Amino acid sequence: MSDHRRKPPQSPGGGRAAARRGAQQQSTPPTSGGRRAANSPSQEPSPGGSAADGASYPGRAAARRAGQGGRRRAENASEGAGAAEGAGGAGGGGRRRTGGGGSGSGPGGRGPARPPKKRFIDYPRWGKTGWRHWMPSWKQVTSLTIAFFGTLVGIAGIAYAMVQIPDENLAAKAENNVYYWDDNTPMIATGGEINRQNVKIDQIPRAMQNAVISAENKTFESDSGVDPLGIARALKNMATGGEVQGGSTITQQYVKNSRLDQSQTVTRKFKELFISIKVGASVKKPVIMAGYLNTSYYGRGAYGIQAAARTYYGVDAVNLDASQCAFLAALLKGPTYYDPAGAVDIDSRATPEANKANSMKRWKWILDEEVTDGRLSPADRAKFTEYPMPGPVKKNAQMAGQIGYLVSLAKSYVVNSTGLKVTSNDLAQGGYQIHTTFNKKKVAELEASIKAVRDKNLKPDTRKDTSGKNTTLDKDGGFVDKFVEFGGASVDPKDGKIVAIYGGTDAVQHFTNNANETGAQVGSTFKPFVLAAAMTHGARDPKGQPEQSDDERTKVSPKSVFSGKNDLEINTYNGEPWINGDTKKPWKQPNDDGESEAKVTLREAMEKSMNSPYVQLGMNVGTDKVHDAAIAAGLLSTPKNGLEDYKNSVTYSIGTSSPSAIRMAGAYATFAAHGTQNDPYSVTSVVKDGAQIYKHEKKSKIAFEANVADTVTDVLQGVVTKGTGKPARLDDGRESAGKTGTTDDNKSAWFVGYTPTLSTSIGMWRLDDKATGKGFLSMYGTAGKAKMHGNSFPAQIWHDYMGQALKGTPKQEFTEPSSDPGEIVYAPGTSPTPTPSQTTPTPTQSTTTKAPTTPTTTAPTSPTGTPTGTPTTPCSPFDWNCNHPTTPGGGSTSPSATTTPTRPGNGGGGGNNNNDSAD
Repeated sequence: MSDHRRKPPQSPGGGRAAARRGAQQQSTPPTSGGRRAANSPSQEPSPGGSAADGASYPGRAAARRAGQGGRRRAENASEGAGAAEGAGGAGGGGRRRTGGGGSGSGPGGRGPARPPKKRFIDYPRWGKTGWRHWMPSWKQVTSLTIAFFGTLVGIAGIAYAMVQIPDENLAAKAENNVYYWDDNTPMIATGGEINRQNVKIDQIPRAMQNAVISAENKTFESDSGVDPLGIARALKNMATGGEVQGGSTITQQYVKNSRLDQSQTVTRKFKELFISIKVGASVKKPVIMAGYLNTSYYGRGAYGIQAAARTYYGVDAVNLDASQCAFLAALLKGPTYYDPAGAVDIDSRATPEANKANSMKRWKWILDEEVTDGRLSPADRAKFTEYPMPGPVKKNAQMAGQIGYLVSLAKSYVVNSTGLKVTSNDLAQGGYQIHTTFNKKKVAELEASIKAVRDKNLKPDTRKDTSGKNTTLDKDGGFVDKFVEFGGASVDPKDGKIVAIYGGTDAVQHFTNNANETGAQVGSTFKPFVLAAAMTHGARDPKGQPEQSDDERTKVSPKSVFSGKNDLEINTYNGEPWINGDTKKPWKQPNDDGESEAKVTLREAMEKSMNSPYVQLGMNVGTDKVHDAAIAAGLLSTPKNGLEDYKNSVTYSIGTSSPSAIRMAGAYATFAAHGTQNDPYSVTSVVKDGAQIYKHEKKSKIAFEANVADTVTDVLQGVVTKGTGKPARLDDGRESAGKTGTTDDNKSAWFVGYTPTLSTSIGMWRLDDKATGKGFLSMYGTAGKAKMHGNSFPAQIWHDYMGQALKGTPKQEFTEPSSDPGEIVYAPGTSPTPTPSQTTPTPTQSTTTKAPTTPTTTAPTSPTGTPTGTPTTPCSPFDWNCNHPTTPGGGSTSPSATTTPTRPGNGGGGGNNNNDSAD
């Protein structure tokens, strides 16, 4: 109906004023009274009513309806109050049915707007008053909870998908190398920054695995890497003082130890959680268990179960019993408070008494828990009633004494001589188990023998030179016992294994290994190689050529006679004087202490350690052949020891080279083994990650005929029984052979000797390791003696050590030579004493020929000792100075004499050369 047909209601009590008031309130929001009007029939008075009847709210409502206009009629009016309501509705003038005239909200009306709708998130709550206005509904709480956990699950899912299992930390991989004595007992674990040796799960006792599961993570075998219930139990027992496993699983601890840093941050904790879940899902439980036990810290510097087993009980992990395993598992709770040795330097409360009580309590508890968990039977548990007290703390100065030298030698052998592609850097990463040839008892005995002699005889801070011969006082301040060094080695002849060495006073103070190459010349201990070369290759024919084949030579017997004169003029093999390249004069060889004999056999010269016969013998044989014999016996030619450099020197035969003590013992062992040579070795096997990657194989070579080697031994026996080596003779009558050695200017002294079962070399010299140039010093006046010989301290040490090392072992005898391996030859001027037939003229002799009356005028002999004819000249054919005069600068063209060194002194070996080689 259009607006112009609608008439405002005519209320007697309201009139136009009421209409105006209704129009003014069109935009006013409905009040509570309005709400009541909307929900109940209108109370407006009927046309015939009094003013009092519509005096309150219904009148206003009607006025508003009047202001809105319209002729709504009420339908279905009822009687009484219902009719009145209907009339009131009609008063509204509307023809349409309304929900209640009070609201005035019909179509086309301009009354107040409807109530606003509820918000999507109804908070504060609509339509509530008081505290209910601020209290979320249960629907809201439920929705928020679901949303919160849903978000967490989503974030966790994304994080799990994004997280990657990191590689193991380098620190977790770092291990030590373990070195073993020859009886396979551990010598030392060293080589890496961390004392750890990782082992595989099959080398870890099941008892150890059971102990840590019962103590640390009972659900390890079934959980997913984390254990929420375990965390809850840990929190509960922390509050109540109970003692159960920690909240972290074994997987979490493994991840923390091996793949994360050790910071205590929330970020790291979350990483640990997610990585542990992923590790638990992707890595097998045995791998996790092995990783955990290999990376955990057990105290005393030991990381991993293998290092812990050796540190506390001196055994490999695989040999631990259940009681020891429970003890080590207790340490995982914190070695500071569970190591019975105490740790008062870390915490004053961690006394040995308190720690032992803690350890015993937890050890017992772990064993009981294993029974409860079904991991240990009650019967087995009953066996372990005594607390497995570990050994004392071992200081980390284990490299001191001889151990450092032994480790250095074995390490060098692994790198250089095993054929493995293992470098020093590889060894530095650790993880190798190196089984050596070193005998713990013999190493200790060798060290004790040297220490006893040194401590008894040397006074480095007080004794000064009284000999007047020491030419190096400016370097040692006159203290002739200062800077004295000893070196030694002991080798088994049957296979070459090095059973003992002496490298110096202390490996952490004196860094040069004296058992290896030091530059100390070996002197007359080299002479047996000259004799072996003479019996093997033979002397050259004076009329032949320098490059003679062996079948054109004459093999020499130890009974051969040479001149033993002091300052003997040395000739080349063909009788010409050997000219010193520096002085341009013939070389004259002195003997030690000026000893001189006109004639001497090679055997006697060896016993008396005379130089001139063996220098001349070396020239006759050729120093190149002497060199070959020395190398065949087992000496190692290196750039540092002079064997190659001086092999053409006139004095090469008397030891101007400087091979190591190890190699000297090994070379003499070749004579003890009847000419069979075995290279000295110090490592029997190498194991890595539980697998053997190297095993020593004996590789023997024939250096000399057995008869030659046995003859050398027979000659060297005479040195010990009646020659310069008598101080080395063993007290129990055991057969031994050996040779003394002293070098020019008394700068070194040696004794090298052997029995059928053991070969040992002992050297002595003076060398200031810290001095510039490191030149060797003379030993005149050392220990109060005018001169230091090989038969003094070196022979005494050899005697003392060998007596202890062989004590209780069966006595064995040397094999007698089967025959003389050479012919008796006579050097010029040493022909045999003439027989009557040679001194009396025969009918065929010329009466004008003067019969020889002295050995120097007898008929010359061939290299075989057979006379070659009657002399026809007034001087002997072997008097080369008479028949073959030379001029300075002349000399032989023999390759064996092409080098012209200066007078033998230190032989260029004065440097402190530490050879890191196969020795």
